[in-house]
Amino acid sequence: MFRLDKYRPKGNNRKDAIFEFHIYFDDAFTNVRSDVRHVNEYAETLVAVIKEVYTIFSEDDPCIFKKKPHLPQQKIISTPYGGRLEYTLPKGNTMMVHFKDKTLIRHKKRWSQIMYLYYLLGWRLNRKYFKFFEDGDDVNTLKEKLTKEKENTYILALDGDTDFQPSAVMLLIDRLKLYPEVGAACGRIHPTGLGPMVWYQKFEYAVGHWLQKTAEHVFGCVLCSPGCFSLFRGAALMDDNVMKRYTTKPTEASHYVQYDQGEDRWLCTLLLQQGWRVEYNAASDAYTNAPQDFKEFYNQRRRWGPSTMANTIDLLSSGSLTSEKNSSISKPYIVYQVISMGASILGPATICLMIAGSFTFLLGVEEKLALVVATVPPTIYLILCFKLKSDLQIQIAAIMSILYAFLMTGTILSIIGDMVKQQTFLTPSGLFLISMALLNIITAALHPQEFSLIIYGILYFLCIPSGYLLLSIYSIVNMNNVTWGTRETGGKPKTRAVSAFKRQFMQATCCRWNSDNNPALSDKEKEPLLESEEPDVKIPVDPEETGRSHESLSLETPKSWIKELQTKSKGFPLDEAALSKEETEFWKELQDKYLQPHIENPEQQKKIAKDLKELRNKVTFAFFICNALWLVATLFLQTIGSAVSISFPKIFPNGTVVREELFHVDPVSLMFLLSFALLLVMQFIAMLYHSLYY
Repeated sequence: MFRLDKYRPKGNNRKDAIFEFHIYFDDAFTNVRSDVRHVNEYAETLVAVIKEVYTIFSEDDPCIFKKKPHLPQQKIISTPYGGRLEYTLPKGNTMMVHFKDKTLIRHKKRWSQIMYLYYLLGWRLNRKYFKFFEDGDDVNTLKEKLTKEKENTYILALDGDTDFQPSAVMLLIDRLKLYPEVGAACGRIHPTGLGPMVWYQKFEYAVGHWLQKTAEHVFGCVLCSPGCFSLFRGAALMDDNVMKRYTTKPTEASHYVQYDQGEDRWLCTLLLQQGWRVEYNAASDAYTNAPQDFKEFYNQRRRWGPSTMANTIDLLSSGSLTSEKNSSISKPYIVYQVISMGASILGPATICLMIAGSFTFLLGVEEKLALVVATVPPTIYLILCFKLKSDLQIQIAAIMSILYAFLMTGTILSIIGDMVKQQTFLTPSGLFLISMALLNIITAALHPQEFSLIIYGILYFLCIPSGYLLLSIYSIVNMNNVTWGTRETGGKPKTRAVSAFKRQFMQATCCRWNSDNNPALSDKEKEPLLESEEPDVKIPVDPEETGRSHESLSLETPKSWIKELQTKSKGFPLDEAALSKEETEFWKELQDKYLQPHIENPEQQKKIAKDLKELRNKVTFAFFICNALWLVATLFLQTIGSAVSISFPKIFPNGTVVREELFHVDPVSLMFLLSFALLLVMQFIAMLYHSLYY
């Protein structure tokens, strides 16, 4: 935000963009006493960090011997939803920090989005023209101006830990300015962090953007513009059945999965159904913190998986109507998405077939027995997921993932050994392995700045059983768990070293950004990045003195949260101000209509929990049946043998054909492999087209 302020100062001569910044801080208050609430430690840390960064960006001369500049007075305001800080940044742009109190307004990410959509597009934009109308201005002229301003008003949605350069934002702005039918655009997301889980995600994100995102962009529309870095057009968000429907409160089990587990995907689904186009810009880079441990990664994907499936099914079920309303979504594109969806659903069975092949290669187990053995561990894991707690499920998945990784290593070596033994790479398994390796290497080579990520492809391949088999089972069986699962503290915030947190920001400011050490301005409660560096010190005291001190403390009246924050913001004065009467009424009306605090109803919670379990059971049954049918069909064909198998003669690299030696492939496996290969080839062609023309 400070970089953008420096890049486009308020009143700049270019007139291409005017910026205003908003941070929505969820669950920012904590109880000091039963009737007194103060901003919590996370909010205080944010204020301290803003002061530090403000000081850095206020210095035109970075000389260390120069006296620090005097920081101007800013505003602190009590609001119906909690509180607000209003900053005038060094180059004149405005930044507002909205502290949300969950006892006053509905919390969680989607409701924060609804809060800023209605505030920025409803109150700030529409109200201005309504006042002009009251003053007697021409209605037609006002409508024309309002329409134009809605089309040229953009909202950049970010996560608190997203890092980016101003040029990345300008690329997205240019895309929306150039194509009026585009309602949203996203950039290339780079996960940051350390450790094997992050390495896996680096390659996963790379392949997802190189192939899948570009294919969606070229053949139709991007289905999900991620909430961590996406630009939305105001006119698209204010369209019929978009912003209004986005305020729908979940009343059914499926709503909890589709609406709140992947709110960015649902918002894009609404835009697509309304006829807007969603695009991808590969040159717009953003960096976001990725889960660094196995548990957090599984919990994140436990949300993403079912929500992706629910929104895709929603979009496909209205495919005919959507294709009529949205010119970018054609019938062939819907068929492409159906095939992709089918491949995702049958992923676990396909992995079992691959593992069965590994047993055959490594241990020489007969094919039918190998297939039966390969399905036993995931079946047992499926049953255990119904019986055990989530943490234990993840621990078992972690152990199985390691064992599967060793098996995959052995499989790769066995396939290579088999090609050497057969003296040809033109075997079914050899062709598959070599073609996948070549496809990824060529794709990476076409992205030279990211070519080094190909190293992580080895880890990605070894973790395929974990990512496409165990994770699928875990996600489906735990679909009834609609908690966020990541970046939650579940209680009082832990103490962390604020000074160390500030140092991260100063490093990011001085060095622009480091892809593995991104600053993390949080707009929602997160797990602490740093624990307190000071050890806990226990001081023995006299119990009687302790009792007396508590009595004296209880007589003191705690300061208001404003006075407390003013006291702690030394050197950066916060002047208390007030909202206008009109804006206060706006917030109260918005709260009454859409954002009333969540009130726990035990009976309603029991009903929803029961409905979620029933939904989970139905989806798991359908998921299990589809994969079981695929495996049974393959087993049946293997039992029949060569009568229904497709045979290929042995071909040496020099072109020599040995018709006496044959390779056998059952029709079902061949059909799936051809479909999978067709999808990859289509995505590769789309990537080439996207690179040339976009």
